[in-house]
Amino acid sequence: MTKKERYEFVIDWFQKNNPNAETELHYENPYQLLVSVILSAQCTDKRVNMVTPALFQKFPGPETLAKAEFEDVEPLIKSVSFANNKTRHLIGMAKMLMEKYNGEVPGTVDELVELPGVGRKTANVITSVIFDQPNMAVDTHVFRVSARIGLTVNAKNPLQAEKQLIANIPEELVHVAHHWLILHGRYICVARRPKCELCGLRPACKYYQTDMKYIVEPELKQAKKKPKA
Repeated sequence: MTKKERYEFVIDWFQKNNPNAETELHYENPYQLLVSVILSAQCTDKRVNMVTPALFQKFPGPETLAKAEFEDVEPLIKSVSFANNKTRHLIGMAKMLMEKYNGEVPGTVDELVELPGVGRKTANVITSVIFDQPNMAVDTHVFRVSARIGLTVNAKNPLQAEKQLIANIPEELVHVAHHWLILHGRYICVARRPKCELCGLRPACKYYQTDMKYIVEPELKQAKKKPKA
């Protein structure tokens, strides 16, 4: 299978099976999504969704968060990873939004990465989800899944993977393809023991063809056998 054929197969499968993929973070506006994505670094979306309701109730916008003290914020997010650093980042981010952007979340990657706690991945998420820009946020799930399938080849870091994916996915689909790969990695193509037996991408997946076929194929054949009467 050529690279072009592999991309076509994967895109077609996702369009048929998960056409409306979207973030699992709960948010109502750009500010809330930005806060949630900052909190989600090395933390599950499920955990973030548990702490943000109280956080947003107390700090509904950057104008209130910018005036907060560390002691006001940290207790609300202490169950997420690296809560101390994220508390400082959130307050610093809110202050910069107020001072430089009149409280509005900026719409470019270059502007976003200037905010405390915002790296390229977070900036790509915001510009993709909020502004529908063709930017690909590469987290651990996207990096792993794209390499396993064979969508990326010899990518040494997230930026290299991002460039390969952007070059081969139609521009109008990049924003949803990000969620396709994340969700696939979260629930099917998991890190330790990928659930290949449940995956519809097997015909296009390099990892399955080279490393897992000899394990999964016998299981699938056995499962398809009808019990004797």
